[in-house]
Amino acid sequence: MRTSPLLLVPGLARRSLEEFKRFAKIAIKQEGLTVPAAPYPLLEFGDPSTIEACKTMSDADIGGYSQVSLVHIPGSDITPSHARFYGSISTELPTNRPHIQRTGYAAWRNRDRRGTIFGKSLWDVDPYAYLGLRVKSDGRKYFVNVQTETIVPTDLHQHRLYTRRPGEWETILIKWSDFVRTNHGVVVEPQMEMLRQKVRTIGIGLIDRIPGPFDLAIGRIWATNNPDNGQTVIGKGYGEGNGEGNVGGKAEGKTI
Repeated sequence: MRTSPLLLVPGLARRSLEEFKRFAKIAIKQEGLTVPAAPYPLLEFGDPSTIEACKTMSDADIGGYSQVSLVHIPGSDITPSHARFYGSISTELPTNRPHIQRTGYAAWRNRDRRGTIFGKSLWDVDPYAYLGLRVKSDGRKYFVNVQTETIVPTDLHQHRLYTRRPGEWETILIKWSDFVRTNHGVVVEPQMEMLRQKVRTIGIGLIDRIPGPFDLAIGRIWATNNPDNGQTVIGKGYGEGNGEGNVGGKAEGKTI
């Protein structure tokens, strides 16, 4: 018997086996028939390799002067290991590109995940009610960005990352149904429900266009159905715009 050439590709067999185990676990526990009780890990920044699977973006890509970094911070006695998303926002326009009229943003997201013998690696978060994030914010205006496998590849689903205790670790839960569909920062009408069975990328962006440093720590990101005590549950929070065509607004969440 000859080994399939696909299985000889480095990492493909391992990723395919992990995906098969996940499918088998769902079948054994009949999670397709019941609401999953366990959380579904998406990005674990306690693992340094997760950083390597992410990319940063900023207006520097089009000639701007904002600076952005995403690095792994090892754990200590006072803080867990995490990703540090930091840099400096500049709204200065490039002098040699007159067609660039607006700068002042920075973001990161995971890269497209490598495929398996089952096809593209996409997250199916449809059985879950919330997106969970463990973060420590500086209080600036961050947005959570979700990209799905849709016919319009530039579509993003966005939600403001509302934090209540800047400088402290918080667990934020956002309802998947409260994300807003946007395209190039503009809210798209009519709104369509997120294709939660095929999530490609998850990331965070800073688009307040306020010059100066920013610093956000991210411990992990996951999908869940269980809002534990002490966590912040965010309700619909995109009502008012920020004047730039991007979604924003006042949170109507609650702490439980």
